[in-house]
Amino acid sequence: MRRIAATLVVLLIALTVPAAAAEPVGVLAVPPTPQAAGTVATGLAAPWGLAFLPDGSALVSERNTGQVKRIANGTTTTVGTVPGVVAGGEGGLHGLAVASTFATDRLVYAYFTAAGDNRVVRMPFTTSLGQPEVIVSGIPKSTVHNGGRLAFGPDGMLYVATGDAGQSANAQNPSSLGGKILRVTPAGAAAPGNPTAGNRLWSLGHRNVQGLAFDGAGRLWASEFGQNTWDELNLIQAGRNYGWPVVEGRAGNPSYTDPVTQWSPGEASPSGIAFSRDTVWLASLRGQRLWAVPVRDGALDGTPVSFFTGTYGRLRLVTDAPDGSLWLMTNNTDGRGTPRPGDDQIQRLTFGTTNPPPPTGSCRVTYAPTTWQNGFTANVTVANTSSTPVNGWTLTWTFGGNQQITNEWNADITQNGTSVTARNVTHNGTIAPSGSQGFGFQGTYSGANSVPGSFTLNGVTCTG
Repeated sequence: MRRIAATLVVLLIALTVPAAAAEPVGVLAVPPTPQAAGTVATGLAAPWGLAFLPDGSALVSERNTGQVKRIANGTTTTVGTVPGVVAGGEGGLHGLAVASTFATDRLVYAYFTAAGDNRVVRMPFTTSLGQPEVIVSGIPKSTVHNGGRLAFGPDGMLYVATGDAGQSANAQNPSSLGGKILRVTPAGAAAPGNPTAGNRLWSLGHRNVQGLAFDGAGRLWASEFGQNTWDELNLIQAGRNYGWPVVEGRAGNPSYTDPVTQWSPGEASPSGIAFSRDTVWLASLRGQRLWAVPVRDGALDGTPVSFFTGTYGRLRLVTDAPDGSLWLMTNNTDGRGTPRPGDDQIQRLTFGTTNPPPPTGSCRVTYAPTTWQNGFTANVTVANTSSTPVNGWTLTWTFGGNQQITNEWNADITQNGTSVTARNVTHNGTIAPSGSQGFGFQGTYSGANSVPGSFTLNGVTCTG
């Protein structure tokens, strides 16, 4: 009898005590830890945008001066002033972008505040900037919420982040270019495949988007300033409404798309963002820190982690460099920060797997194609002719025709138009002095299957 009673007690306890949490399926990602690896540039005046050129040098915009600076081989020079920039409040010269077609068209794109609106222009660039051509105009302007980030997508289209210009109703008005992400052709027309034919709108319901970045699968991510409660990181999808000013942050309202993650403005106020190593990186102004958000398949995959809190002050931009590092831009001279010696500056961040770029001529690339009708394979050998090892490599080149890579081996390859980037995989990241690593790919073509004219390893041009 006692044994039966004891059994009943055990059963009752089992029914009334909550079960232990189940073991998680899979392992959540932990963002990699960036390390400061040196100063790229100093003495910049309220820098805002940055775009890399195929030769590994970078163009930087200064918001208040309207000047564009070029950073090459550790030297910063002024290459031009964009005419028509009217700086004031948060307005001025903002984002820069360079298309994959730069090798042939030599065009640089810029977003800036003019006398009556915000607009996007494109300018020829050789050793200096040429006269701008307006391709998008009529974006609402104000002393605040001017948006301003530009990014070319894998589809070759230009994505433009705008703000609501302090008039929140703009964000929900499909006839206004304010409070939107626009998708346009390189000439500024509404891109084919947009949610509404003939309309530049890609997504709406934004307060002030200042960060755009594409991940390895071509998904678009955007950072957004909230008002008083929540700043956001959003996964942008065509035609979606992101809620402002009806909602701020996560609302669970099926009429609007919730952010992937959110922060209070005091710990974020995110501007430029980048995607690298399965992580979205956000540069925070008011929060004065670099956020790392692990993501997988377009969703949060762990807990966001912050780095360098207060180390460099206000952070305007983080971007991935051709050598696999991150460049981190401060913004302490914009009138809202406290300048420090050397400000504003750009810091280079690494992850223990990349070195400074090797000197020019210290690499050699052999490109060996096998061609048949409308198809080909290519084996590529990268040789290190320097006296120091290369730890972590990124090889870039531009096709001279319409070749399209369909699969690859021994490298992670991405293609944007004619521009190709190949990065090492786990087992072949080191190239010893006088050593080499190889990879290959298969592709299709029509017309001539010409051999690329040059290759760049970690930002440095190699010999053939």
